[in-house]
Amino acid sequence: MIRKHSTTLHGHRTSFSLEDAFWDELKTIASARRLSIAALIAEIDDARPADSNLSSALRLYVLAWLKQQAPTT
Repeated sequence: MIRKHSTTLHGHRTSFSLEDAFWDELKTIASARRLSIAALIAEIDDARPADSNLSSALRLYVLAWLKQQAPTT
């Protein structure tokens, strides 16, 4: 299920839509990195290309994180 989430980035409210699985992984990643979920989202937002949207950037971050954690064979 896709859910809408809201947060404040650089003093402005913004919202994004994510599937529950991506949201759960973001929370797991934030915990593993000892960051708040808001801090992780702000970091991802700061690093994303100007022409991409936040929802896509969050999904791609989760994908990259999971690929990095996967054992190599």
